[in-house]
This record gives sequence, structure tokens and C-alpha cells, in this order.
Amino acid sequence: MSMIRDLRAAVRPVLRKNSPAYSAYDPTRDPSASSAVVDCGLYRDGRRVQTDARLTPREAIRRVREDGGFAWIGLHEPTEAEFSGIAAEFGLHPLAVEDAVHAHQRPKLERYDETLFTVFKTIHYVEHAELTATSEVVETGEVMCFTGRDFVITVRHGGQGSLKGLRHRLQDDPELLSKGPSAVLHSIADHVVDGYIAVAAAVQDDIDEVENAVFAAPAKGSPRGTDAGRIYQLKREVLEFKRAVSPLLRPMQLLSERPMRLVDPDIQKYFRDVADHLERVHEQVIGFDELLNSILQANLAQATVAQNEDMRKITAWAAIIAVPTMICGVYGMNFDHMPELHWRYGYPMVMGTIVGICFTIHRALRRNGWL
Repeated sequence: MSMIRDLRAAVRPVLRKNSPAYSAYDPTRDPSASSAVVDCGLYRDGRRVQTDARLTPREAIRRVREDGGFAWIGLHEPTEAEFSGIAAEFGLHPLAVEDAVHAHQRPKLERYDETLFTVFKTIHYVEHAELTATSEVVETGEVMCFTGRDFVITVRHGGQGSLKGLRHRLQDDPELLSKGPSAVLHSIADHVVDGYIAVAAAVQDDIDEVENAVFAAPAKGSPRGTDAGRIYQLKREVLEFKRAVSPLLRPMQLLSERPMRLVDPDIQKYFRDVADHLERVHEQVIGFDELLNSILQANLAQATVAQNEDMRKITAWAAIIAVPTMICGVYGMNFDHMPELHWRYGYPMVMGTIVGICFTIHRALRRNGWL
């Protein structure tokens, strides 16, 4: 079955060339029509040499191969039909194209001939007034990056993680941008990891809040163990965070340590800094997971202790009530010949005996902490 899928993926670009969707980026198309292309820029010597919004990816790569420089094309959630034309123009591998269109991929770094395909998971912290058992803490998205000798194609999925601000910051740094497509790849990686650092700090605040609530004295009438739902929800969100961070460690190590023809040696040094920051965030996320495990166990232990205290109180009161129950049961048997049955002071004596015994038991149990 895998051979059939590979064969189908290999012939798919040929079939697309004969389909109407292949002409989705024809230069003659109406530029006002909706398109997945967010921006298409042409860069040479660290500066953007084209500002015409009507520049198409096909025209961009033609001008780059004639005059030099590189093209940076940004797309947002393209369909298979919208991306097929770009994939054919830039010679992108069908497997990478399929991953970029359908998304939901693990962070990874793959090389296809003269193209690097990198997948990043973006993380956005969801603001909330109060953490509940159903609160969404982190929201994930994806950024796929195709890096070649003379082009960068970024494909973004999700409502967060816009690269518009990053593009403007890079355009303000011609020295860095002059290093070519690998400089854009580094900037995207650095942007994503910086987002991880910010989210980690916000999640730390939520964990501190839950931890304080668990170990603080409960409000009057509020039972212990009621924070388990919030802790579990926060743990689920941290697990989502972990899925974004952990798989990216290996790709960042490769980009920072292994020489690659598509990565400028000067830029590779910057990847080491990104890898260090990512390692720090990874350690934080692992610590979050372990800390939440401890908090959840402590919360459950407190609930168990509270239940034991309640059971001790119930048992203590049952022991006190057993005394009048036993005595009243004896004198309720209606025998004719019973001690003190016809004595004038029999009733007060029995009631006094019951009160005295119950008071003694209550005092003893209270002294031992059962009441």
C-alpha cells in the first residue's frame, strides 16, 4: 500500500498540470480575487526591490532567476488547488506539498533534493479572566517553510502566528537579510521560539495560581479537592505545549551543528542561540508537567484526608449516640421486674447517667482530635 501511495504522489503533479487548478496563479488573473497568497516579495542585496502587490509567484521566480536575489512568498491555509501551481513552479516535492496543505504535522526538518522543508508549531496563550476546568490555555498553529537557493515559501495554518511583523523587521535589517533564504528560516525559527518563551511565562503564572489555591486554607464551606478539574485541564494544555516543543529539538540541533549547503555558515551560528532557547523552554515544559503531577497528587491526597476527617467525625458521633440508644433500649423492654423501674428518682438518674457518659466520651474524642 505504501508503494501505491508513493506512486500516486509522484504522478500527482503531472495530473495537476493538465487541470484547471494549475493555472490558479496565472499573471492575468484578477488581483482582487481571493487568494491564499498573503505577500510575495522580491529581495536583492538585503533589500526588497519589488513593492507591487500584483507580483505573482510565477513572475517572482522568473525575475529572481534572471536578475538574482530571492523570492519570499507567504501563504495562509492554501487549498490543494491553490498550492499546486506554486509547487510546480518551484519544483517542490509532492510529499512535502501534501504535508503543507493538510497541516497537523509534527515539527520536523526534511530535505528534498535542493529544498529544505521545515515544520514549526506556533503557540499562542489564550487570555482568560479565571482558570476553570474547561479553560483553553494555549492555542496551536503551524508554519511550514520551504527553503531553496533562491526562494522561501512560508505556509501558515491557524489564526495566530502571523509573519507580517517579522517580515518588516527583517526588511529593516539588510545586513541579515542579505544572507539569503537561510536568514529568513532562522528568523522564523527565532520568532517561533520567542513565542514559546512568552507562553511559558504565562503558563507559569497559571500553575502558580493553581498551586496557591491547592495549598491555601479552604474557604468556609468549601471542601478540599475541588481543584482537580482545573489541574487536569491545565495539564492537558501543557501536554499540547510539550508536543510543539519537544519534536523541534532535533531539527534545531541539525540546523545549528550540521553543515548544509542551503544554510549560510554565518547564519548557522545564530541557530545555536535558537537551539539554546528552545532547550530552556523544553526544560520548563518538562518541569511544568512534573509539577502539575505533584500538585494533582497533593490535591487528591488532601481530598482523601478530608474524607477521613469526615469519617472520624461521623464515627465519633455514632459512638456518643450509641450510649443513649443502648440504655433506652434496655429500659424499653417492658419487663415488670427491672432495677429502679418504680423508683421515684429512676428517670432523672438514667437521664443524668446518659448525659454524663456522653459528655465524657465527647471530651475524650475531642481531646484526641476526632471532633
